[in-house]
Amino acid sequence: MRTTDTGTETGKTGGGARPADGTAPDGTPDGTPEGTPEGAPEGTAEETRLAREAESQLSSLSTAPGEERLNVPSIGVVGWARWFWRQLTSMRVALILLFLLSLAAIPGSVIPQSNVDSIRVEEFRKKHDVLSPVYDKLQLFDVYTSVWFSAIYILLFVSLAGCIVPRTWQFVGQLRSRPPRAPRRLDRMPAYTTWRTEAAPGDVLDGARGLLRGRRFRVDSEGDSVASEKGYLREAGNLVFHIALIVLLLAFAAGQLWKSEGGKLVVKGHGFSNTLTQYDDFKSGSLFDPDELDAFGFTLEDFHATYEESGPEKGTAREFRAGISYWQGADGTEKRDSIRVNHPLEIGDSKVFLNGNGYAPVVTVTDGEGNTAHRGPVPFLPQDGNLTSSGVVNVTDYRDAKGRKDQLGFQGFFVPTFGGSGAGTMFSQSPSLKYPVLFLTAYHGDLGLEYGEPKSVYQLDTSRMKQFKKPDGSPLAKKILPGETLKLPDGRGELKFEGVRPWAQFQVVHEVGNGWALGGAIAAIGGLAGSLFIQRRRVWVRAVAGADGRTVVEMAGLGRSESARLPEELGDLAYAMQSEAPPVHDEGEDEPEYRSEHEHGNDDEHGNDDKDEDSAGTSPRGERK
Repeated sequence: MRTTDTGTETGKTGGGARPADGTAPDGTPDGTPEGTPEGAPEGTAEETRLAREAESQLSSLSTAPGEERLNVPSIGVVGWARWFWRQLTSMRVALILLFLLSLAAIPGSVIPQSNVDSIRVEEFRKKHDVLSPVYDKLQLFDVYTSVWFSAIYILLFVSLAGCIVPRTWQFVGQLRSRPPRAPRRLDRMPAYTTWRTEAAPGDVLDGARGLLRGRRFRVDSEGDSVASEKGYLREAGNLVFHIALIVLLLAFAAGQLWKSEGGKLVVKGHGFSNTLTQYDDFKSGSLFDPDELDAFGFTLEDFHATYEESGPEKGTAREFRAGISYWQGADGTEKRDSIRVNHPLEIGDSKVFLNGNGYAPVVTVTDGEGNTAHRGPVPFLPQDGNLTSSGVVNVTDYRDAKGRKDQLGFQGFFVPTFGGSGAGTMFSQSPSLKYPVLFLTAYHGDLGLEYGEPKSVYQLDTSRMKQFKKPDGSPLAKKILPGETLKLPDGRGELKFEGVRPWAQFQVVHEVGNGWALGGAIAAIGGLAGSLFIQRRRVWVRAVAGADGRTVVEMAGLGRSESARLPEELGDLAYAMQSEAPPVHDEGEDEPEYRSEHEHGNDDEHGNDDKDEDSAGTSPRGERK
């Protein structure tokens, strides 16, 4: 037995001699604040002083946990790159980028774009001299080719690609893996049923494998159970949707980079050749090569337009049809066809659309010496639905009565159906050509066509010109009918209104990637439908011999997402299984109706209610808990 006498044990507290380790009799080490024992040698006092100095130096160092600096290693450049990549390829960032892309497209729809309508852009700049410089710096007049829009576009593309690659490998791994084995307690699954049968467990499992394979389940057997899984197309649809988005992005990018689009106004009887110099306006992508233009041409042989002549829809267009003769290639044979609205002519990779029409008065201008200075149709541009049109006749090769060189300019309006002098207006009453009238004023001077500045052939710059005057000093202006003339004063010549020809506006479009864009859109819809409506689910079947010699069959189902169809599908499978494993029950007891499992109760290991099996009988199709 251990004693507790401190006086007889060295190193214990209590009275007695000083221990060998230098502690005081009361247990206090030498040099502590309690002081030096009386009668101690002088060396002990010196040691005490040194100990106190050391303690004061140590106390100046802070050892508080809140102020202690943690030595956390830096993640470095590689770590930051990995973090940025994980963030970029996350679903949250992809949705944010998609939202930003939709927001970035709003200015492109609201603000006029240079590559769509440069004239509207110039008009906007003139009206908004304060906003225009800001819009120029923000590239709002060229949204879809701006740096910030391209950055969002590229980041979204990279995010989708980085999300698809690992998920594809994961999906491939899932396809190669076996269905998970059956849990120990199948009665804990959301859908569950059980019954007893006289069939052997092996025969039940063989029938289960055949049944599940026939229902397109992936099946695997292990021990006394069969595991199966179905619905892998759900994840496949998700991947198809993301891949289709990438295809759409690539198709749109290719269409913007390699596209070309140009407009051409063609008067009846005139032709067009698909070269850059023939276009009235032309725009293309940054990677477009003019050599890629399809070699073809056409001539406008006739233009037919019909309009509603009466009723509340009077003047409404009914049909537009342009009859053309076209050829493809340098030595191509001439063919005839017609172009209608929304029914373009396809030649090679180009499409020719009909998107406008109007009238071109045919005029002949005679100079002061009696020579013909100008002859031919002059297209006038429509200003309203009834084709009230405005236009300009420019005459550059002109000489006055004294042989001096000069230039003439006529501007005015053309109406296909004049309302008569009593109407008091020059607006047309119908788009049909019934009563054509040309109203012109005349100028002479410098047309300003030789200064290198772009000029519209449909507008007259009168800043360097003078208007012809009548003898009474009023401006020269006249309303003329077909066959009539407008005579210039002082024998300077005349303009004769010969007749009217129709013209048609054509748009020639060359786009790449349209087929890919259509295929990507269809695939995206199909993939999205598959990911939303296909459910991934698992079904297990277990067959073991019971205590009474009969086979206990258990079936359970589990879905990755809750669905009301899972119990119904399990019930169908259980009903089909009964052909291989017919249920049995005790004599005198009616066969209970099958009901799928939805709720958990107090069940035994095989899913039966806690009651005496001999007295309650056996449920052949399972019971609801």
